[in-house]
Amino acid sequence: MIFDAHLHVIDPAFPLYSNDGYLPDPFTVEDYVGSTAALGIAGGAVVSGSFQCYDQSYLLAALDNLGPSFVGVTQLPSTISDSELLSLGESRIRAIRFNIRRGGADVLDNLREFACRVHDLLGWHSEVYADAKTLTEIEQDLCSLPALSIDHLGLSKDGLPTLYRLIEQGVKVKATGFGRVDFAVSQVLKRLYEINPDAMMFGTDLPSTRSPRPFNHSDLEIVQNALDDEGARKVLWENAANFYRLEL
Repeated sequence: MIFDAHLHVIDPAFPLYSNDGYLPDPFTVEDYVGSTAALGIAGGAVVSGSFQCYDQSYLLAALDNLGPSFVGVTQLPSTISDSELLSLGESRIRAIRFNIRRGGADVLDNLREFACRVHDLLGWHSEVYADAKTLTEIEQDLCSLPALSIDHLGLSKDGLPTLYRLIEQGVKVKATGFGRVDFAVSQVLKRLYEINPDAMMFGTDLPSTRSPRPFNHSDLEIVQNALDDEGARKVLWENAANFYRLEL
């Protein structure tokens, strides 16, 4: 049984926004279900991409269509009101995403304050998409957040020392986007599991927008081969189901 901790739904029926001239191809709920039919996906987290900006309509529709074992990760302006946040909190949204890699340095301006605000109000955790090598200067701020995960194994070999330190301090990490990284994934999975067996969460990263290599079913085998049975169970289901507060 797998909890897919990182997937995107790209439905052209809802607003899309060009990011650095890029617009993704459609990848609907039906496309996702068809692509993962053989994997044993029993739940997951739909993650808002840069090309969806602050639109919530696509996310709420996707969660309705996917069912109660799927939750949402959204992007929001820090100026959003508490009443608007509380309304979103009733719709199985569990986290807010800070897209440093695609959003620019201004994403950092209110990160700590906003992350603490949504956690205090709704219990949401925060997710950061960034090359871990760029996070060294804000490492202590990140470790002070009440709950945080890092996307795509931190992306770079140069960022691994920073990533390892963050995991030692209780930060979570997504074992996703294997085609995006520049290191041997299996070795890094083993090291991360040694540091904290509760930290890693597997995800398909479908449809792998802008990735040099999209998700392949063999990525799942990399996880299973790198870990023992207990480790695979934790990384493929238990860690993410707990972190996203899955209620079945």
